[in-house]
Amino acid sequence: MKGILFAFLGGACITLQGVANARISHDIGTWQAATITQLTGFLIALVILLFVRDGSLGSFKGIKPLYLIGGALGAVIIFSEVTAIQKIGVTFTIAALLIAQLSLTFLVDINGWFGVAKQRMKLPQFIGIGLMIAGVVILKL
Repeated sequence: MKGILFAFLGGACITLQGVANARISHDIGTWQAATITQLTGFLIALVILLFVRDGSLGSFKGIKPLYLIGGALGAVIIFSEVTAIQKIGVTFTIAALLIAQLSLTFLVDINGWFGVAKQRMKLPQFIGIGLMIAGVVILKL
């Protein structure tokens, strides 16, 4: 239950962040908005880290370099989301974003990428993705 609550909190924050970034980017530019978002996110995470101290900074040495691109992906995410919100609106952007996320997670699970245990997807999972896509198409009509 706790995981579901955090997932809903994260989803709500993604939406609110996208709307706020779209508004900021309208005033100062998309990459400037991405920079401010990344910087404020870093500062908040750093403050929380200083209080929580739930890990070891020395363990960074064991991280594969490929996995360190997460922050760079964050900049692309912000730019893409802001641009999409400005072009197609918040609802359709978030719906398309969720379909893209779920589709890529299917590929990650099926292929076992990034050290994830391979999962076998069955017909109900594919039907679910299809229904989501159909819902977005209907939503856009």
